[in-house]
Amino acid sequence: QVQLVESGGGLVQPGGSLRLSCAASGFPFSSYWMYWVRQASGKGLEWVAASNHGGEKTYFADSVKGRFTVSRDNGKNTAYLQMNDLKSEDTAVYFCARAGYTLWGQGTQVTVSS
Repeated sequence: QVQLVESGGGLVQPGGSLRLSCAASGFPFSSYWMYWVRQASGKGLEWVAASNHGGEKTYFADSVKGRFTVSRDNGKNTAYLQMNDLKSEDTAVYFCARAGYTLWGQGTQVTVSS
């Protein structure tokens, strides 16, 4: 089955960290760039980060630069979003997506609150 499944979301205090995972199946994961996108309640989609096929090239939105990192393990068909120094404005549903936005995960909720 072709799918992406995110995990790792939850409630964290400001300044805390979370690592999201995106497990891929049913397609050649290592052939695709992977993206992370988030959507805060009542707002539109916001692109967060991207990783090239091998993970050597990564790109970030200004809003998360210096706090978030992305990585991937092509042997495990999994992408990761490491989020550090979380702020209340990072609260959102986080999605991983395959290049071209042709496949999306179900999303995982991240809530940053004291």
